[in-house]
Amino acid sequence: MATRTEIITRWRDRIGAAIQAGEAPGVQCVVVGRDGPVLEAAAGWADLASRRPMEPGTTLMAYSMTKVLTAVAALQLVEKGALSLDASVRALVPEVPYGDRLAVRHLLAQTSGIPNPVPLRWVHPPGEERTFDERAMLRRRLAESPALRFAPGARYAYSNLAYWILGMVIEAAAGRPYLEYVRANVLDRLGLSPAEAGFAIPDPQLHASGYLPRWSAMGLLRPFLLDRRLVGEVDGRWVHVKDSVLDGAAFGGLVASAWALGRFLQDQLATESVLLGPEGRRLLQEQQRDGAGRPVPMTLGWQVAPDGGSYLFKEGGGAGFHGEMRLRPAAGTAAVVVANSGAFRAREFLDAVEGDRRR
Repeated sequence: MATRTEIITRWRDRIGAAIQAGEAPGVQCVVVGRDGPVLEAAAGWADLASRRPMEPGTTLMAYSMTKVLTAVAALQLVEKGALSLDASVRALVPEVPYGDRLAVRHLLAQTSGIPNPVPLRWVHPPGEERTFDERAMLRRRLAESPALRFAPGARYAYSNLAYWILGMVIEAAAGRPYLEYVRANVLDRLGLSPAEAGFAIPDPQLHASGYLPRWSAMGLLRPFLLDRRLVGEVDGRWVHVKDSVLDGAAFGGLVASAWALGRFLQDQLATESVLLGPEGRRLLQEQQRDGAGRPVPMTLGWQVAPDGGSYLFKEGGGAGFHGEMRLRPAAGTAAVVVANSGAFRAREFLDAVEGDRRR
């Protein structure tokens, strides 16, 4: 069995190799165990133009890794009795057009049947935040996808729109905006300040610039896939993707470092979570089933590893950034890697390092 020093060296070598291979301008990685951090590493560049280095505290876009925190917020309300997993979504969010059979449980487990349009253009520049109407934008997206793909609970199918709606469910059950609830009941409880994790870029000088490889498929198709206002200058092999805010915070709007995400993972491994009680954590980590009793690759928040469930994970990717969190409750370990490249292969990175670790 590899020693702690050998494991740390292996992770650092992989990060260095990813940078040298041009997989991303910069990479952050955190590994935690039940007793605390095992590794905190950052390498490469947070910004190519200024040659600003990637630091452990540099913030990046978490994108869909946000969904696990959204699930935690919903399950907190379930534990408090303020929300039922079997509650009708339309009773809580009347503008949802999908009928009364759609329940909160279906949103969490990704068995809702709600369509999943490509969300790359579901963003706006930070300067528009004061006038942006999220509720109106959600109504617009719902009008564009008015019909379910299948009956709620029938099977698994991933949907960003489902978790955007879940954010509105949380608002209805909590009686306060999603952003306020998550700040007070998730991020603050973890001891994370707005400079460390939140839903806005706290300081552009402490935030990584996002990039796409110039000659990648997404890089070549950027005029058609991305909002043109967000496409920046070309810097060698990279295209800069300008800062943006997601239209729906609940499905992917978190801004955080790998270090901050590691704090969340550490809580999930702790004997007693500051976020959830025993029942809430069981629901967050227990694999779900569809209406026919077949297992689906989801808990009520995490995705379940394709190898049969040896770990739980959540990937987050979009224009400019890509990362993945992995949680191994039985082993008492967790890891997260995030890079400022939309084409960074986070899953392959973790597969390689964890494959080495298991040998």
